[in-house]
Amino acid sequence: MKIAILKERRDGETRVAATPETVKKLIGAGHEIHVEKGAGETASLPDDLFEAAGAKMGTLAATLKDADAIYAVRTPDDATLAKLPKGCLLVGLLEPHGDKAKAKSFADAGIDALSMEFTPRITRAQAMDALSSQSNLAGYRAVIEASQIYRRAFPMMMTAAGTVAAAKAFIMGAGVAGLQAIATARRLGAVVSATDVRPAAKEQVASLGAKFIAVEDEEFKAAETSGGYAKEMSKEYQAKQAELVASHIAKQDVVVTTALIPGRPAPKLITKAMVETMKPGSVIIDIAAAMGGNCELTKPDEIVEHKGVSIAGFTNLPGRLAADASALYARNLVNLTPLLVDDDGKLAPHWDDEVIVGMALTRDGKVVHETLK
Repeated sequence: MKIAILKERRDGETRVAATPETVKKLIGAGHEIHVEKGAGETASLPDDLFEAAGAKMGTLAATLKDADAIYAVRTPDDATLAKLPKGCLLVGLLEPHGDKAKAKSFADAGIDALSMEFTPRITRAQAMDALSSQSNLAGYRAVIEASQIYRRAFPMMMTAAGTVAAAKAFIMGAGVAGLQAIATARRLGAVVSATDVRPAAKEQVASLGAKFIAVEDEEFKAAETSGGYAKEMSKEYQAKQAELVASHIAKQDVVVTTALIPGRPAPKLITKAMVETMKPGSVIIDIAAAMGGNCELTKPDEIVEHKGVSIAGFTNLPGRLAADASALYARNLVNLTPLLVDDDGKLAPHWDDEVIVGMALTRDGKVVHETLK
């Protein structure tokens, strides 16, 4: 099939949906790859590298002409969507929960769409799980950003002039991003603690050398969905957890928040009052900023200072590691591709496969995902 790789047009999006490595793999599997000129520049992948890998470079119109599938990082803008060939397959991080009307626009345009956010959390789909690959990098980058904003060192240092105390870092949410944030903060020498509402997280946090902080009551023991995501907790539990967290946050130098519930605004975990108990020079990195933020004071893509505390709301942390983020995401797409074609390599999504069933937003002019109908 002909696969089109477009230049991302969203402000601040630096990633690309293919790399020279994945172009070679897709061509080796019998596919024809067309890449829009300049698509990889912000990920340090110039056009000549794609050409050397066998991709055909061209304008947007040439890239889209007769394309069977479009691999994208984010939803194309309206002007680009209007140019997509009818009947093509669009695959990307399409933010289905954030803009449900967009799915209907795909259906109305005759575009079949698969959302990478909906990749099922099952063993055979792990290599296709873009949320995990990108969250892993987001957790790492969050701590690196914190180390840049924090005006002190992370590790304890013993010098002839005196001792520098280790930074205290608190990671809120121990999913993929949170666990990587814990590991990174530990590597940098911080004293790390973490919290999560899922019981399974306690052992994972401990295995990375961090202290686990949570109200461990009966509700806590049942706070995980079958898909491995956190459930929304009761108001009573949230109040007890907030009290515990408030006393803990007051002693921290760096806080990284990662809590997200699919399809809902980010839960508010840090209030203005909590921020005001933190020491001047402390830093909060809010990974959930794109969905409203876990901190009451977070502003998307801004660093807010409140009474000496810096609150950073980066909405695209993987994009701050564009080369690696693109490489991992492009491999996710390569691993998905066999489920999109028949034995002859022609476009024929396996609509009855549980992976494709989970990811499908639109098909044959209709919105088909259960959460969007």
